[in-house]
Amino acid sequence: MSQETGPALEIARLTKRFGDKVAVDAIDLVVPQGSFFGLVGQNGAGKTTTLSMAVGLLRPDGGVARIFGQDVWTAAKAKALVGVLPDGLAMPERLTGREVLTYLGLLRGMDKSVVAQRASELLAVLELDDAERTLVIEYSTGMRKKIGLATALLHAPRLLVLDEPFEAVDPVSAATIKTILRGFVAAGGSIVLSSHVMALVEQLCDHVGVVDGGKVVAAGPLESVRGARSLEETFVELVGGERAGMSKELSWLSK
Repeated sequence: MSQETGPALEIARLTKRFGDKVAVDAIDLVVPQGSFFGLVGQNGAGKTTTLSMAVGLLRPDGGVARIFGQDVWTAAKAKALVGVLPDGLAMPERLTGREVLTYLGLLRGMDKSVVAQRASELLAVLELDDAERTLVIEYSTGMRKKIGLATALLHAPRLLVLDEPFEAVDPVSAATIKTILRGFVAAGGSIVLSSHVMALVEQLCDHVGVVDGGKVVAAGPLESVRGARSLEETFVELVGGERAGMSKELSWLSK
């Protein structure tokens, strides 16, 4: 992989409002090059909105986002350096997996022969080669996640930004995706992965950021953030506060 300068991803004072609601409240975050960075938070914490702004899918109300020093909203090169798997990715339903990859590759201006070669490799590695004649509309959730990852990897990005890539994915597909992501980082790539599953983040990531109420409440190397406890215990303390220790019983179930 080619070398780029600056952090893999840097966001500063990134802000987004929806009406009277502040979804992302002046977030600052730095993702080092070569890191596997987990962005964790409860549903509705602002993870998806933050990542959508960071990669240029949603225009912020304030702040900046840079990918390897390139401003996402002003530098065309920034988009070429990142591969994105959004949550709830929509894609052409009446195309096969190979046709989706071919279409998106040519749309990016890639050489047709390069697209064909990479599409074949991706379909094989992601165990989708047997389904390459199957229309996307017939794909299972796991297959959709895998073809979405293939579209993110197709142009050989330096950074992957993945929003809940393992949600509703079966264990076999999940194992395949994990192997590919670990290999991507080992080869010099950087990954930002959002999730609310703490065990998954601990298994894969070396850096972590905790988001709550549209703000970053902790960030840094995994070991520094979680300390001597599990990430889940630290997370609950950071975002749950007194609520975490309250009794959660249903009296009518204990009779």
